[in-house]
Amino acid sequence: MAALINDTFLRALRREPVPYTPVWIMRQAGRYLPEYNATRKRAGSFLGLAKNPDYATEVTLQPLARFPLDAAILFSDILTVPDAMGLGLYFAEGEGPKFERPLRDEAAIRSLRVPEPRESLAYVLDAVKQIRGALAGKVPLIGFSGSPYTLACYMVEGGGSDDFRQIKTLLYSRPELLHHLLDINAQAVTAYLNAQIEAGAQAVMIFDTWGGSLPDAAYREFSLAYMQRVVAGLHARWQGEAVPSIVFTKGGGLWLEAIAAIGSTAVGLDWTVDIGEARSRIGERVALQGNLDPMVLFSPPPAIAGQVARVLDAYGHGSGHVFNLGHGVSQFTPPEHVAALVEAVHSLSRRHH
Repeated sequence: MAALINDTFLRALRREPVPYTPVWIMRQAGRYLPEYNATRKRAGSFLGLAKNPDYATEVTLQPLARFPLDAAILFSDILTVPDAMGLGLYFAEGEGPKFERPLRDEAAIRSLRVPEPRESLAYVLDAVKQIRGALAGKVPLIGFSGSPYTLACYMVEGGGSDDFRQIKTLLYSRPELLHHLLDINAQAVTAYLNAQIEAGAQAVMIFDTWGGSLPDAAYREFSLAYMQRVVAGLHARWQGEAVPSIVFTKGGGLWLEAIAAIGSTAVGLDWTVDIGEARSRIGERVALQGNLDPMVLFSPPPAIAGQVARVLDAYGHGSGHVFNLGHGVSQFTPPEHVAALVEAVHSLSRRHH
């Protein structure tokens, strides 16, 4: 593969000197973009979009055509892994993802098998290869997966949840059974991310969306320990190149030191954490990614620039920071406000480097 034209994102993750702070946005290919909605309409459904490598490539590239972002992220969904396990993923209009066959008894959990990504998830790997080719070395490509615990939440609840009653009942009443499920998920996530790396992903991210809903001891036992296993099993290098990993627990500010100790290259921060404090706590060990409140993007561009400056100033001088939102961009965000964000990061961050 040709050398990267813009490798600022990868260098920042390695905490090497960079001329400015790189920026990409969680959920950057999404419903806030009219061109994404047009492609999704052509695809017929979200899964029609995600399971077609041509469409997945098209929407992955759309935000890069609009904004000078420093990385692309594979267009897919975290629930492709449980879908490949046979749980029957579908999207109910206005309700988000659901499973036809959620895990509601021991037999269902014991019968789970680790999917072979090159078979049941070949459409994702084909998309990675196609996107990597289409990027032509312009910026790096990020692959991703849900964390073992976050996947288990959806698999047991059957979809999203307000109170996590089903998964927490399993956790407290049958911890050994939940450990079995998490073991299968950790094997599956490791194999899946390694297959993405082999297909061309140049960095990978683990989304632990629901780990922050756990009490301290349970987070460490049921979420963090399994992410540590995944990170330990990932290709640290592929075809002579280092492959950085990013771990993001939404609501994980309490556990920054513990998260930084699991071996990933970077820790993602949500908007509730002061990035300067995070840097003083863990920034000598890992790079940091984040962490603007996504709701800032509903304010006018001068206010966006002011909030961007606050995050950059809080991080301070030097490398090791990848600018991002503290969670995914809202579907109602005006695209021109995302443009203002990217411009502000690129222009205002130069004084810190």
